[in-house]
Amino acid sequence: MSLILTFLGENSVARTKIAIAAAKSLASQGKRVLLAGLAEPILPILLDQTLAPDPQEIAPNLAVVQFQTSVLLERNWDEVKKLEAQYLKTPIIKDVYGQELVVLPGMDHALALNAIREYDASGKYDAIVYNGTGDSFTLRMLGMPESLSWYVRRFRQLIVNSDLGRSIAESPLIQPLISSFFNFNWTADNFAQPTNQINNFLDKGKAALADPQRVAAFLVTTGDPLEVASIRYLWGGAQQVGLTVGGVIQISSQPHTNLSAEFTPLSVNVVPDLESGNWQPLIDAMPNFVEQALQAPTPITIDVHNLQVRLFLPGFDKKQVKLTQYGPEVTVEAGDQRRNVFLPPALSGKPITGAKFQNNYLIISF
Repeated sequence: MSLILTFLGENSVARTKIAIAAAKSLASQGKRVLLAGLAEPILPILLDQTLAPDPQEIAPNLAVVQFQTSVLLERNWDEVKKLEAQYLKTPIIKDVYGQELVVLPGMDHALALNAIREYDASGKYDAIVYNGTGDSFTLRMLGMPESLSWYVRRFRQLIVNSDLGRSIAESPLIQPLISSFFNFNWTADNFAQPTNQINNFLDKGKAALADPQRVAAFLVTTGDPLEVASIRYLWGGAQQVGLTVGGVIQISSQPHTNLSAEFTPLSVNVVPDLESGNWQPLIDAMPNFVEQALQAPTPITIDVHNLQVRLFLPGFDKKQVKLTQYGPEVTVEAGDQRRNVFLPPALSGKPITGAKFQNNYLIISF
């Protein structure tokens, strides 16, 4: 399994410099590294390389790939057709070809996440450095396994408990009709076969995101006050999707402002800017990413013994946090991110008895 590392921040040039330096640093340590970026010009210009949609080695232990959404969409369309053929007796999209598909908003992030998953599963790389957009869209992308799993379990239960679900399960007329269209018995397993496959797939993504040795992000800033305010907001948003933020990297070519108070308890790593194409000083200044990620606060802690859930939400105050409870789960809204906390059996169904916001933590009691 690979270490998946990404960077958050408004300054795309600064983020890309750090992503390249991080990839070069990890490769110099003997790790097999894949640097993955989106289809934008900054990465190939800084690397002085023409990039392709397939990995190409540019230095010992270092390969680079540029995600081109149209190419990823075309390749994944064949997989969609295979799934359709697996479940439908008469496929209906076999005459739609990947080369004619138009990219819709949101597809680029979903396809990039799937590509990262595939490169991770290949076993070819010890580390994958993802140079994405570094904003809330990247956070939503990395939080997709958690978000989609909520939709699956919530709406599956609604369908099973609905009149439609009971009619499918009980009607002797509908069963033969369904069997004539599908390759398996939907009635007998109450949709378990496809949903279990999806849940297993999503559970692996959630487990990886929850492990700071597997997935971690670092905040990147030049020290500009507006950038600092922006990455503090992204820091809090990252906690909402369950992403560990390991530290802060501040690029500074001049005497720097001390940001420690803004980002306590994270480490603030001050690094030099890239000068005259000389990457070595920047590479040498890279922190130990895994070590710092392991020391960072975990986004969520569930304390069954004390009947508490603690969520680390830096960058927000209590007025920006909204807490609601619907059924067995708790919904936490902070900023522009919403998280449904799936409670263990010991807390599931218990009403919230209290909540307080203290030292950047939302503490929920049951």
